[in-house]
Amino acid sequence: MEKNYPIYTKKTECQDCYKCVRECPVKAIKVEDGYASIINELCVLCGHCVDVCPSGAKQVRDDVPAARRLLAEKTRVIVSLAPSFVSEFPDLRPGQLIAAIRRLGFFGVSETAMGAEQVSAHVGGLLERSSGEIFISSACPTAVEYLRKYEPRYAPHITGFLSPLLSHARLLRAHFGNDIGVVFIGPCIAKKLESDTHPELVEVALTFEDLRRWFEEAQIDVEAIRERGEDFFIPRRSREGALYPIEGGMIASIQGQKQGKLQTHFIQFSGIRRFSKALNGVEDMKPKESLFVELLACFGGCVNGPKSENRVSTVCKHYRIAHYAEAAAEVSDTELMIAEEYAPAPVPYEDITDDRIREALRQVGKVSETDELNCGGCGYDSCRDFARAIIEEKAELAMCVSYMRTLAQKKAHILIQKMPSAVVIVDQNMKIVECNPNFVSLFGSGIEADETNSGRQLEGEHLEAVMPFHRLFQSILRSGEDLIEKDVRFKGRFLHAMVFTIEKQTLVGALFEDITNPAMQREQIIKRARHVIQQNLTTVQKIAYLIGENAAESEIILNSIVESFSPADEESSND
Repeated sequence: MEKNYPIYTKKTECQDCYKCVRECPVKAIKVEDGYASIINELCVLCGHCVDVCPSGAKQVRDDVPAARRLLAEKTRVIVSLAPSFVSEFPDLRPGQLIAAIRRLGFFGVSETAMGAEQVSAHVGGLLERSSGEIFISSACPTAVEYLRKYEPRYAPHITGFLSPLLSHARLLRAHFGNDIGVVFIGPCIAKKLESDTHPELVEVALTFEDLRRWFEEAQIDVEAIRERGEDFFIPRRSREGALYPIEGGMIASIQGQKQGKLQTHFIQFSGIRRFSKALNGVEDMKPKESLFVELLACFGGCVNGPKSENRVSTVCKHYRIAHYAEAAAEVSDTELMIAEEYAPAPVPYEDITDDRIREALRQVGKVSETDELNCGGCGYDSCRDFARAIIEEKAELAMCVSYMRTLAQKKAHILIQKMPSAVVIVDQNMKIVECNPNFVSLFGSGIEADETNSGRQLEGEHLEAVMPFHRLFQSILRSGEDLIEKDVRFKGRFLHAMVFTIEKQTLVGALFEDITNPAMQREQIIKRARHVIQQNLTTVQKIAYLIGENAAESEIILNSIVESFSPADEESSND
């Protein structure tokens, strides 16, 4: 079920705007029955769809209830707090935040950055022992998922160590015992997947947004809290691992530990959309010294994670993180075993022939290359990508904006042309935009109307030159009223005019019915009699006890009027 996945769609809120399709870097969105849902197997949990959804339909799984259950089940539950807490809660002292978290029922708070230091130590040792090899960081779970699924040729280059969170969880269990519970708190949605796949290390992953909501529910005023002597990070405060949430932070941590001993070339990239282009051709490189590439899915680093505070500039966040890391004390830890293997897990790619692509394009009215607008309205970069998505059953025909617009125009045009009434549409300059043959027959003096020209003879003409009661149109254009109905006389005929607003003060339409025609008169009488019946019945329901049988008699009389003018009666009399 989609809701069990860290990101899901709240269907009642989905506006079928396709913004999530357009913004998803891996197109892991399926549109079905007008709703955009996540394809779990394709998703890399970058959280971008959550950020850009204008209606809030893309939701992140709420794991606070799971954290509460864990607190009830275990005596000691420790929080693994992401190092970006420094930029997320800039007005709080670390001790204040620790005190607030402990008030929720946690045994203690530890910094995920300690796990990052373990990763730095192992990667540094690997680089020290290597020469001429290419390594890619394993710190960002979204980056790892992206490489395994969409660039599997680079998976063998991912350093074979656990992420900082999982390394930290292993460190905590080694220090405090395996009977503890571990709950992560940070800006990253992908950490929820890590807790799902490694529940033996991390039971629950929460976001900073979850934490703030939990504080509110528990009525904890974090800023008013005063820390006590026991409100400190356990088992100690982090060091250079605190740099991990900023771009280049992992590299700085490795270099800080090795103090210039490495003959390695370091490069960092942030932003998932840059990965493919940044790594293209790397597998063919033969570097003289080892090459280490740090990849972070969020632009600027974890400080800009999908559940981070977005009102603060990246510069401010970087400064705060760097300043906090500089103040750390030098303490050494015993290295843990944190080996991990990241095998390629390529997303199945169907080889779709060009004939099938063209057939799919024809379904949306694109029969030649000139029809392929590549407007991106559907959410895909090109019409051919959209056609592929249709074949893969990830997209619907209705997602093509140009196709739906053309279809709507055709339907509207055919309906107007085939209507038995005279129809006209006029713009704000009182010029005819469209009309049907019946309108031409009625008002087009000396013009012969037929289905071939479909009323085009009067398009662009000023309405004043065509009919004498053009002021009806001017009135509704000025007022913006929804509808004006009036009976008018034209060339010896009585017409029932219905002038209505299509686009306020921009576009109006009108229907004219010739009520001089006996058949039309009969229809009008029937319509109005039915209206009277409905009004009478409503009144009857309110005052039936006063009127009694008179109401029933009134209904019978009015119905007899309708029946006397109905076509069925006329046909039976002719028989």
